[in-house]
Amino acid sequence: MPRTFVWHRSRGPKTTPPETLTTGKVLIQQVKSGIGQTARMRANLEALGLKHHQSAVTQQDSPSLRGMIKRVRHLVTVTPVQE
Repeated sequence: MPRTFVWHRSRGPKTTPPETLTTGKVLIQQVKSGIGQTARMRANLEALGLKHHQSAVTQQDSPSLRGMIKRVRHLVTVTPVQE
């Protein structure tokens, strides 16, 4: 079966529009270990700033952050932070 989509570096937006940030911060807490997970999931945990099990970090909410959270949604809990 032929592939229907082939990614090419010239496709897609060149820059991210400035209005992608939402108004708020979220608290991300790791509730399950990254041991036994794929390298991509472990890399996403590191990119989120979670270094070990039960660590928590506050981040500015954005679509890119939501995409990283979606990859590891079974390992973390996300709650909005009121400032």
